[in-house]
Amino acid sequence: MFDGSSLALFLLAAWVLLITPGPAVLYIVARSVDQGRLAGIVSTLGVGAGTFVHVAAATLGISALLVSSALAFSVVKYVGAAYLVYLGVRMLRTRDVQRQPSAPQSQTLVRIFCDGVIVNALNPKTALFFFAFLPQFVDASRGLVALQVFALGATFVIMGIFSDGLWALLAGSVGYWLKRNARYLRAQRYFAGSVLIALGVATAVSGTSENK
Repeated sequence: MFDGSSLALFLLAAWVLLITPGPAVLYIVARSVDQGRLAGIVSTLGVGAGTFVHVAAATLGISALLVSSALAFSVVKYVGAAYLVYLGVRMLRTRDVQRQPSAPQSQTLVRIFCDGVIVNALNPKTALFFFAFLPQFVDASRGLVALQVFALGATFVIMGIFSDGLWALLAGSVGYWLKRNARYLRAQRYFAGSVLIALGVATAVSGTSENK
């Protein structure tokens, strides 16, 4: 379905884009520092699932509709930005309590996963990115264009999970070390919450050139 040179070029371009920190990476880092490596990995999986929503949309042609409609783009953009701000405010209002590994932990991880899905699924820039990036590596003469788009998008998602997972592990390890510092224990939620609020504001006021 793909020739070797085109696939190699795609993998190289995708890797360069993925190792460049963007809003999704900053979101995962904030989660990891605040709640540890497991929360960061779960956030990574949630972001990956949210990205896969855009892959499916690009395959079905929905992304083209979203990109062509200024109103639709703006609605999704501001809803996503508002959700990021909401997450940040919720984190800032969390009391400094000792986290206990109790039964609700699984529900907490489910919520973290869902937050990651929503954060990335409501990012219209991701839709714009896939609409502009994936077609560059599709060869219509080979047929099955939709399948080619889906395959490239799925590959990008898998690569993203691995690269973002490394950020989660690194930030989670640093966060674990910092949490042994009493001063950081009092300030950790302000760091994570402020990052999320800043991401929301940046998403709302920025243009459409960012890809992730």
